[in-house]
Amino acid sequence: MKISTKGRYGLTLMISLAKRYGQGPVSLKSIAEENGLSDLYLEQLVGPLRNAGLIRSIRGAKGGYQLMKAPGDITAGDIIRLLEGPITPVEGIEDEPAAQKQLWIKIRDAVKQVLDETTLEDLMNYKEEDIIEGYMFYI
Repeated sequence: MKISTKGRYGLTLMISLAKRYGQGPVSLKSIAEENGLSDLYLEQLVGPLRNAGLIRSIRGAKGGYQLMKAPGDITAGDIIRLLEGPITPVEGIEDEPAAQKQLWIKIRDAVKQVLDETTLEDLMNYKEEDIIEGYMFYI
């Protein structure tokens, strides 16, 4: 499964809002500038997020967007499913031979588990040193 720009930018937008949770609305322009993104592209993402009840918009000079729920109550899975659709490593899993079908289901379930167990609160608290680059095995 490959996450598109829509999913990646949507997650970035939501993490930025999570970092400012409880501080009032934030403009898309400021989020775009902070993250080196297009504010026009972010505007396309706020509609589905607003319709799903994850964010709300505030009009006016001091307006912008804010989360509708606490960062700990919104998962990466909520956002990715909304913007990308169903989580599946391959199309037509049900038509695959049994052995391959089992593999695809295991991969799908593992990805779903990670996305559904990772909240915006988790993501906003990650630090660069928390990121695991890879494993080194010695024999």
